[in-house]
Amino acid sequence: MPSSPRPWVLVTGASSGFGEEFAKQYAQRGHPLVLVARRLDRLEALAQSLRRQYPIDIVVEQVDLSDIPAIHALHARLEKRDIAIEILINNAGHGLQGPFLDSSLEPALSMIQLDIASLTAMTHVFGKDMQVRGRGKILQIASILALQGVENFAVYSAAKAYVLRLGEALHREFKRDGVTVTTLCPGLTDTGFASVAGQRITPLMKAFMMTTPPVVRAGIHALEAGRISVVPGIGNKLNAAFMWATPRRVHQAVLSRILNA
Repeated sequence: MPSSPRPWVLVTGASSGFGEEFAKQYAQRGHPLVLVARRLDRLEALAQSLRRQYPIDIVVEQVDLSDIPAIHALHARLEKRDIAIEILINNAGHGLQGPFLDSSLEPALSMIQLDIASLTAMTHVFGKDMQVRGRGKILQIASILALQGVENFAVYSAAKAYVLRLGEALHREFKRDGVTVTTLCPGLTDTGFASVAGQRITPLMKAFMMTTPPVVRAGIHALEAGRISVVPGIGNKLNAAFMWATPRRVHQAVLSRILNA
């Protein structure tokens, strides 16, 4: 693998949405990329497009990250090729909307496996390498719903709360080893994620919806600045401030009305 003056970036869930945009923005910065997702055709198409535009190395890895042994196998393959990941974008995740008891248990458990167990495994496996080298950066993708439990988003908001709290704790732990951990908490964004999650988009939600480029830029800038977390967008920042400043019964009722109207 040709050497690069810039560090390697690994993006999970790179076949669409935030992951695709992270790949594009890091490619623009000249970083070599490892793109990971389950949909090989989408990964290959993205890689070909980026190679035509930028003189960077790109490795495509079709991996089902919900399978923990597959994460260790991915790490071993990259290690064998002397690819040291110095920036990890933990973006892969599922979404789920609806009354908790109205759907089967399987989708909820699958989401917990990917959003929690797999993210934890990726952080541990690649974080260990960063600790040994004494440098590295990890961006965890949570959600503004991590700030509170929301009706009809019970498992999703709980899973993202885990991501946020894990990131906050590791920010301090990893800092001692020269490794930065930052958590990005986006609000509703036009990524196609909502339709996959079966989420209804209400008029109020549309008013707060962001596009992916500014959200991703905010995440990258916060990671480079060594921040513990970031909520992108003025509307989302106001929403977060409202949640911090009001009792739970008040902001839970308001947000439930907005998301489920």
